[in-house]
Amino acid sequence: MPLVIHTIPAFEDNYLWLFHQADKRAAFVVDPGDAQPVINCLKAHDLELAGILITHHHPDHTGGIKALLANHNVPVYGPDSVNIPQINHRLYEGDSINLAGNNFSVLEIPGHTLDHIAYTTSPEGESPLVFCGDTLFTAGCGRIFEGSAEQMYQSLQKLAALPDATRIYCAHEYTLSNLAFATTVEPSSQALKNKVAADEKKRELGQPTVPSTLAIERETNPFLRCHLPSLALAASQHTDRKLNDPVEVMREIRLWKDTF
Repeated sequence: MPLVIHTIPAFEDNYLWLFHQADKRAAFVVDPGDAQPVINCLKAHDLELAGILITHHHPDHTGGIKALLANHNVPVYGPDSVNIPQINHRLYEGDSINLAGNNFSVLEIPGHTLDHIAYTTSPEGESPLVFCGDTLFTAGCGRIFEGSAEQMYQSLQKLAALPDATRIYCAHEYTLSNLAFATTVEPSSQALKNKVAADEKKRELGQPTVPSTLAIERETNPFLRCHLPSLALAASQHTDRKLNDPVEVMREIRLWKDTF
């Protein structure tokens, strides 16, 4: 069934996602780090909270769960994580859940954290989408806090295997800073120059740059391009040693981004 997805800004640069069928009041929220913006959105659109989806345990993704449950007796879906005690529907790779008339498949995507998962679906008559938390960003990826470079690379490859038209609903407005870094890595990329111009315009108008699409990310996101010679060359020049393995390329580019 077609989905309506509401963008809920929170904190300095988080995005919370609230979705529902166009003709239904039952709504589901992804990663409610703060309860009040969610409550405000529900009220503004005359919706009823029907469930909570969590991608990983960081507080800016889970901090509003307790307050929401104080007024809504709803299921909480998420990874098998001791860090999120409110989860009562634990999900694993390959699991499927039906929410708002759509079947969501679960992907385990560790790297940013060990418990990170994503939710992907293909609404009827629409392009596919994925709620991917902090693993894949527009023009970037999350920091490797708990996992390894190998895990992050494999998780990004898993997301990169989704259809080209997949809409990437990540959890932060990091796009312009990510694009600045990506342009440093691939300064001659016309695709990057085009995306910088388009996304700068969106931000000037107060619009979000999210979602992107996987096709665009394959052209502009350095962390999905680590198998390419241009990225291996950039990483090798940055570290002053020859790098060929895509995992090593991604590791070096992520370390480079950490101090950019």
